[in-house]
Amino acid sequence: MFLLLLAAIVPSGTSFTCTPTRVWDGDGPIWCAEGPKIRLSGIAAREMDGLCRSNQPCPAASPIAARDHLAGLLGGARGVAPRGHLIVRGPKLQCRSAGDGKGGRTAAWCSAPIVGDLSCAMVRSGTVLRWKRYWKDYRC
Repeated sequence: MFLLLLAAIVPSGTSFTCTPTRVWDGDGPIWCAEGPKIRLSGIAAREMDGLCRSNQPCPAASPIAARDHLAGLLGGARGVAPRGHLIVRGPKLQCRSAGDGKGGRTAAWCSAPIVGDLSCAMVRSGTVLRWKRYWKDYRC
């Protein structure tokens, strides 16, 4: 299993553990100590420059609000890395891969202790929107 996690993309349907170390924006990536970078499945956040891509939902919330909320769900920001990523030290996440999240990321549905499903928690926060194309019939 350890070698599997070193792969760039965790195969769809595979369950894995992620110990979050860094976060970029409200839908990821989340860097895992075990190797993968996760893009949270089923949601869309604004890009860090404040823009939204034309082919995805565009939430009203600022990218900073979304990123900071996700960091809070992952135990809170512990600092800022040289390239601007928030450093986090949160609980281990239990994830299930949804396949290629593009850009070297694994799209995944992840749950954290106490918080539960991260995609659902982010939608409830109002800082991201459900992306129907990827959400499909997922239930919180």
